[in-house]
Amino acid sequence: MPPIDVIMTVPPVRLADDDRKRKGEGGPGTAVITKTKPQTKRPNLYRVLLLNDDYTPMEFVVHVLERFFNKDQEAAHRIMMHVHQHGIGECGIFTYEVAETKVTQVMDFARKHQHPLQCIMEKK
Repeated sequence: MPPIDVIMTVPPVRLADDDRKRKGEGGPGTAVITKTKPQTKRPNLYRVLLLNDDYTPMEFVVHVLERFFNKDQEAAHRIMMHVHQHGIGECGIFTYEVAETKVTQVMDFARKHQHPLQCIMEKK
């Protein structure tokens, strides 16, 4: 029997999008979709500060630090002494809403107990 020749047809090669772009074959209907990641900005932080006065008892200031700023006895006493000696002391650093709430709570509590304690916030 004589040998048989087999003829095979090969389908045309399809180029990937990247190859077409390199060869300049990107026609109508070709689009590049890019996904951008949104940039999130960290919120501004605010320092909550206590101001010294000559009338508010030291024990009351320690109580305020323990109650509203979750300080232990030692940390509250240390901050109170810093306020007493330097005229001002930092209670904590918070976002705007939290800092504003803490200032309001401290001021209301001091007024309720008839103390002139001042609490303020400033941008860090």
